[in-house]
Amino acid sequence: MAPTNLDLVRAMVLAWERGDYSSADWAHPEIELVTADGPAPASRSGLAGMAEGEREFLNAWEDYRLEADEYRERDGEHTLVIVRHGGRGKASGLDLGEMRAKGAVLFRIRDGKVRRLVLYWHRERALADLGLTPEAD
Repeated sequence: MAPTNLDLVRAMVLAWERGDYSSADWAHPEIELVTADGPAPASRSGLAGMAEGEREFLNAWEDYRLEADEYRERDGEHTLVIVRHGGRGKASGLDLGEMRAKGAVLFRIRDGKVRRLVLYWHRERALADLGLTPEAD
């Protein structure tokens, strides 16, 4: 049986939970990476743009970590992962663990590759963008 979109997303997030951001085998060559909110909203395209954006992000943090709370398949192409962020900002000293930062990641997958990856620092924004209410969370 072929892996599902949910299988792909779970494997990616499990690697990220271990701090492993080295693989991009899951990404379409023309992937769009969007940081929808937070300290530095941005959009980047392609594998090189995604790698540059992730490198800049990770270099801004000490001991950055992400942990999935919940996986939600939205339709045949979209999977939402509700996450918690942790780490300490290198420049600001901000400790996300103390804030209990709750975010989300939205994956758009077609033909077994992630075409669009939207990162949310605030899960309420992700839920609103998808027409969901916090009560549905």
